Amino acid sequence: MSFAKRLLCATLASGVLFSATTFAASWQDSLSSAASQLSQNSGSQQGGMSLSSLTGLLNGGSQSLSAGTMNNAAGIMSYCAQNKLASLTNTDNIKNQVMDKLGLGQQEQKQDTNYLEGLQGLLNTKNGEQLNLNNIGNTPLAEKVKTKACDLVLKQGLNFLS
Repeated sequence: MSFAKRLLCATLASGVLFSATTFAASWQDSLSSAASQLSQNSGSQQGGMSLSSLTGLLNGGSQSLSAGTMNNAAGIMSYCAQNKLASLTNTDNIKNQVMDKLGLGQQEQKQDTNYLEGLQGLLNTKNGEQLNLNNIGNTPLAEKVKTKACDLVLKQGLNFLS
């Protein structure tokens, strides 16, 4: 290849790389701006959680969305079934088996605060925090957090039964 052709190819290649870099930087700025705006909107929702809080829950370990007690897990399973949040369709069946194994009859259910809190959507997590599934919002990300919590609690119930 002649020197002129190599120079032309090098010039074209550097132009393409420069354009791609500029486009990527522009795209990154747009993405950052959208995320920032979303975060501000989520944070300002009444009763909703911020984007970063929801993302942290989704990306966090199972400790942040798993029930600390099986009584609370049973209540959460009822909440999830009632609100159609779990990916499994037999949520009530699993919950009933867990309640039988725990010995939570009708009388005991009415007196067990962990179970009653779970029924209201209050998840008492393994790391000692309480997450109100009703108050985290209704954004697609919030719904993913609720579904993940329900799925993790269902897995806890299945593990408890085996």
